[in-house]
Amino acid sequence: MSVDAESLKKSMRRWASGVTVVTSSNGQERAGVTASSFTSISVDPPLILLSLQSFTPTLKLIEQTGIFAVSILTANQANLSIQFAGFANLPEGADKFYQVDLKTAVTGAPIITEAASWMDCKLAAVYEAGLSRIVVGEVLETGQGEEIMPLVYLNRTYYDLRKQE
Repeated sequence: MSVDAESLKKSMRRWASGVTVVTSSNGQERAGVTASSFTSISVDPPLILLSLQSFTPTLKLIEQTGIFAVSILTANQANLSIQFAGFANLPEGADKFYQVDLKTAVTGAPIITEAASWMDCKLAAVYEAGLSRIVVGEVLETGQGEEIMPLVYLNRTYYDLRKQE
């Protein structure tokens, strides 16, 4: 017997996680999406893992280009999580990168300038996992921003750990 989707979602909402924005670009086109399913899997070689729904433009661009970046959002960047999740009211014709300060590193994938930290990656593998894909990336370069406190997501709400007693 299998668990129904709504029951699993309800249980997983009890799992607190950090929030990332995953991006890619081929020079003319760029795509980005909010993702909380992310972790480090190896330091030698340096590998990270994330899960993206199979239909996202970001996954398609990652598979096309073989590159992507992961920006770990700070407690001050809930607005960027909402924007890259597609829930922000942006001006007509604006993409998810509207008014976001960006930089690039080795691969050229967009990196959020004020992120807590970031990883610039080369695609190592993609695995099918139901409606999602598990993406493994080899970290080619990484860096950290000034703000260390990450954005935390729990039960459909953002939390700032600095405000918790």
